[in-house]
Amino acid sequence: MGAPMAGHLLTKGHDLVVWNRTATKADALVADGASRAESLADLAPSADLVILCVGTTEDVGECLAEMAPHARPETTFVDHSTISPEGAIRFHRDLGERGMRFIDAPITGGSMGAINGTLTVFCGGDERVIETVKPVLAAYSKRVERVGGPGSGQTMKAANQIAVAGALLGLCESLAFAANAGLDLSQTRDLLSGGAAGSWAFENYGPKILNSDWSPGFSVKNQRKDLRYCLEAATDQRMELPGTALVDELLATLSAEGRGEEATAALFEVLRRRKRR
Repeated sequence: MGAPMAGHLLTKGHDLVVWNRTATKADALVADGASRAESLADLAPSADLVILCVGTTEDVGECLAEMAPHARPETTFVDHSTISPEGAIRFHRDLGERGMRFIDAPITGGSMGAINGTLTVFCGGDERVIETVKPVLAAYSKRVERVGGPGSGQTMKAANQIAVAGALLGLCESLAFAANAGLDLSQTRDLLSGGAAGSWAFENYGPKILNSDWSPGFSVKNQRKDLRYCLEAATDQRMELPGTALVDELLATLSAEGRGEEATAALFEVLRRRKRR
């Protein structure tokens, strides 16, 4: 996700310094004109705006711990990772105490949205700070909106991932049923996607199922990480998410088979072989 997003910043004329935990992943951006930081501590003093796109709450915390001691006052950190709402609130507070600014800004739209520059960004934090960074985020986004105060961006992303999980289950269960009944899967996908059953999942994951293409895309491992944050946030609200919990349980079957790096659409295979006892 981060590489194409950074590429859009370059093509829109922004001065860009890049860093990646796997250094070679930044090579193409450096070849296109970005500067390379040798470390996060090296990057922090030179930036007015730092954009993160990593994995977990812990990853974000580690990055901020390396950068904050070296960053200038009023540096703005925008975090596009999907993390816990509680973690985002903590980062807002901790950086604010240092005179810095933080926006929790998770994204949706998938890898193709990053490539095409059509992501949607859910922003949590101070409205005035968000307004100052919108022109930069617009380089790779079709929509950038404040959804509330600290942590609200991550809460909105949790709501998004709950819906994504349900759509994934609907797609995979539908096509698994059709396949086991002997229907033509290509025709099934074509007919259903054009009617009331149609969804983003049908359009984007349907072809992967037809081709047994389990290359991510969005991996089982990352989906389960996101669903864990959803379930934790629901626990904090004293509510249940039965559909989300079921999808996580089913995806756990793939994880147990060593398929955590595969696309979430591989859930189709789990459901196709699942039989009534």
